[in-house]
Amino acid sequence: MKKLNPITLAIIAGSMAAIPAAAQQQNQPEAEVEEVLQVVGSRLSMRTATDGSAPVDIISGEDLASTGITETAKALQYAVPSFNFPSSSITDGTDAVRPASLRGLSPDHTLVLINGKRRHSSALVHLNGTTGRGSSNVDLNAIPIAAIKRIEVLRDGAAALYGSDAIAGVINIVLKDNAQGGMANFQLGQTHKGDGEQWKLSGSNGFAVGDDGAFTLSGEIHSKNRTNRAGPDPRQQYPSLPNGEPDPREETFDRQSFHVGDADYENVSLFANLEVGVGESSTFYAFGGVSDRTSESGAFYRRALQSNTLTEIYPDGFLPILAPDVKDYSGYAGFEWMLGEWTFDLSAGYGFSEFQYNVKNSLNASLGPDLTPTSFEAGTLQNTESNVTLDAQRFIPFANNSDLSIAMGISYRENSYEVIAGQEESYINGGYQDRPGGSQGFTGFAPESAVDESRDNVGVYLEAENQLTTDFMWGAAVRHEDYSDFGTNTSWKLSGRYDVTDRLAVRGTANTGFRAPSVQQLYFTNISTLFVDRGNGPEPEQSGTFNNVSPVTEALGIGNLQPEESDSLSFGVVWNGFNGLAVTVDAFQIEIQDRIILSGDVTPSDSPAVADALANTSAENARFFVNAVDTTTKGIDVVVSKDFELGGYGDLKTQLAYGYNDTEIDAINLPSLLDGLDDVLFDENEQVRMTESVPKHSGSLGLTHQTGKWSTNLQFSYFGTYDIYYSSGTETYGPDWITDVTVSYQWNDALTVKLGAQNLFSEYPDRRSEGNQFNGIFVYPLTNSPIGFNGGYFFTEVEYRF
Repeated sequence: MKKLNPITLAIIAGSMAAIPAAAQQQNQPEAEVEEVLQVVGSRLSMRTATDGSAPVDIISGEDLASTGITETAKALQYAVPSFNFPSSSITDGTDAVRPASLRGLSPDHTLVLINGKRRHSSALVHLNGTTGRGSSNVDLNAIPIAAIKRIEVLRDGAAALYGSDAIAGVINIVLKDNAQGGMANFQLGQTHKGDGEQWKLSGSNGFAVGDDGAFTLSGEIHSKNRTNRAGPDPRQQYPSLPNGEPDPREETFDRQSFHVGDADYENVSLFANLEVGVGESSTFYAFGGVSDRTSESGAFYRRALQSNTLTEIYPDGFLPILAPDVKDYSGYAGFEWMLGEWTFDLSAGYGFSEFQYNVKNSLNASLGPDLTPTSFEAGTLQNTESNVTLDAQRFIPFANNSDLSIAMGISYRENSYEVIAGQEESYINGGYQDRPGGSQGFTGFAPESAVDESRDNVGVYLEAENQLTTDFMWGAAVRHEDYSDFGTNTSWKLSGRYDVTDRLAVRGTANTGFRAPSVQQLYFTNISTLFVDRGNGPEPEQSGTFNNVSPVTEALGIGNLQPEESDSLSFGVVWNGFNGLAVTVDAFQIEIQDRIILSGDVTPSDSPAVADALANTSAENARFFVNAVDTTTKGIDVVVSKDFELGGYGDLKTQLAYGYNDTEIDAINLPSLLDGLDDVLFDENEQVRMTESVPKHSGSLGLTHQTGKWSTNLQFSYFGTYDIYYSSGTETYGPDWITDVTVSYQWNDALTVKLGAQNLFSEYPDRRSEGNQFNGIFVYPLTNSPIGFNGGYFFTEVEYRF
């Protein structure tokens, strides 16, 4: 890919000085949302996000696109301070589908909707040392920014409204629904180091259907080259000569052998949204999309002197490449109609996620040089979800001449999970010279890991909302769910808002919530080679992840997984001041009981019970999912926005946003058969990951200035300190300040040209301490960094609207 001309990069810096300072506005100021909205978390129509009883961020698709950020999840991270989307490298499948979280909780504590309908999660289970280890999250990057009209982020528990998973909050992605017009956009950029070259072609177009219908088609093609920030490998690479002297090839070996950075990446996605009237009071709607992604990321380098290398094939050693193929399909269809005073909505949807593990530039050393392949299909994970829902809503006369909104409904959901074994050469041990078996880089799924299981549930709910007076509104909801595996759960929510004056309001909520154990946590199982650091650096071990229906977990008395349950409180103040000033301050507390964790590795030497359980397996250690931890998360979110009219100097929109969260562990409850192993099952590493791996403080100051044909966006983002545990102890990273800027010129009514810089001053995370750099190779933290490890990214963009 052709690199950007240095003159282009200079233009960016020059444009910053020449154009009035401005802003990237992530959360559109509420006063600017003129249309009447039905915002996530409420069935009452409202004009702005500040009208409700719970905090909601509304981010328009235009604001997401204006940043120049090419990934939906990353754009949302810079838009909502309480949303975290950390970078990772050398973390197997997590390099391709990274976890994201809200309010410092687990990725699976946030429910994602599209057009108000539940979105399925990824088939991938995060197994390595990243934030959200043991969870599966919705892959937001499967949804192109070009398809998004707006994103609504409800920062409040809402399980009583939407069901499982909505403990931290709800993200509702509203798709574009224009009946005419469209856009085409092309972006080209690279990092300041000259790598990470990428281009993205995206577009959207609306078509009229009938007299009042609309069909909108949106898509993107995104290609990105890898980045690499690994240090040189100083270690001995080749066996010593018979006389004890080093091999002469040590002098010429390319010691930039590891890959630490973003993966090579290709993604194609297409989304469609249809809505058309049927008769006078009925509407048919349908939406869905497809995404197909491939990526290539590195594992640990295999040196020529190691037993897991065959020098007949790779005389200088080799870097195994994990090259998964990630597919995502979804579709919803529904019919909404009036019957008397009632509005009914019947919908059905299907979601499918597939994560196929492919390994390239590898081998199975135990098969010998004549029989081993060098690429493998190592197995496939598949997750499917089907939903059928019937909702009914109406208004009835209520006290004080007000209307009471009554809503009720019933839903059916089926979740299925499948683990498909890889090709035989990816997992077997052929016995050649006692070499280790399985494909190097990622050991394939063996037939004993194959799973094809499902579960279903039925939910019923009742909601009531009322604007009792012009100053006071209240809401209540209750939901009952019945699951085929663990039983039932009932959750409730109360909310209220009181306008003290025309400008000052107070609001609050109280709710209980739950998260059913995911089918991934219930059924995922695998035995593979993982690099485990037990104090002497990463060493390979045959590590077994055993699901809760396996003989191993039954022998250890793990028990069936139960739902996580939560109790949440929030209280906020809203100030709509003079001349468009808006201030919201919301404090919250979320208590979660029986959080599900992926345990640490227990070995036969830890306990006779473990030795007996693993006796008939090939695993050297075992880990499993278990309800084990109670936590309390407290925090506060602040958003301040203000518009300024500068006369002949244009218009300026400003926004200051700040988020704070702190998670504390209240109790640890582990299986009785494994008494005394608390420090192994939920060790300091996992405790730090749960409570300290996400910055407690984050914030941003965004400025958007427009004058004539020029528009400039400037944002300062702050990410506070976070911790990572190593075998030598815990290290603290941060804080970090990031500056982003874009300058746009509207050439004519249709054509806009943009230049921009993300991380303008090329900030990097703090370096790992010398003792934790793995021989100087891992210079920066491999996981958890909110700012990544690429430095600055500079781009140019052209957009055509029609």
